[in-house]
Amino acid sequence: MKRTCHEIAPGILLGGLLGLLLGAGGFTLREGEAFAYLSDESKVCANCHIMRDHYDGWQKASHHTAATCNDCHVPKGFIPKYWTKAENGYHHSKAFTLQNFHEPILAQPKSRRVVQNNCIRCHGDLVSQMLAKPRPADEPFRCARCHDRVGHGPTR
Repeated sequence: MKRTCHEIAPGILLGGLLGLLLGAGGFTLREGEAFAYLSDESKVCANCHIMRDHYDGWQKASHHTAATCNDCHVPKGFIPKYWTKAENGYHHSKAFTLQNFHEPILAQPKSRRVVQNNCIRCHGDLVSQMLAKPRPADEPFRCARCHDRVGHGPTR
């Protein structure tokens, strides 16, 4: 039984669209060096030009010899770490593609919480007494309030 053009055309069109989508997606992943972001190397963070100042500042900062970008900016644990990396990657690529980001780039509330938790994880013994002091609800303890240059040093 022969198939008519009307029966074959939708399959060819669907296959062509799927191939185009997979090709464009693969090209984007390769050109954006997406898989490099799975590593723990800080230099990967500077793949985007907007992060260059932050990376350069980190190289001059006091934590350069003790912490990578991931040590501060992603939570510990396999799933939380890679979930956060995927989430940040999505938001960053969307913002850079649409060119709707603040310059200089600003950390979002969730990212600030991750950094805060990582500060306490590493320096808990040092700050335990400060954390124990009662504080007003609108003035939470924030390491970066006083130590905003520790991780990135001078960025401009």
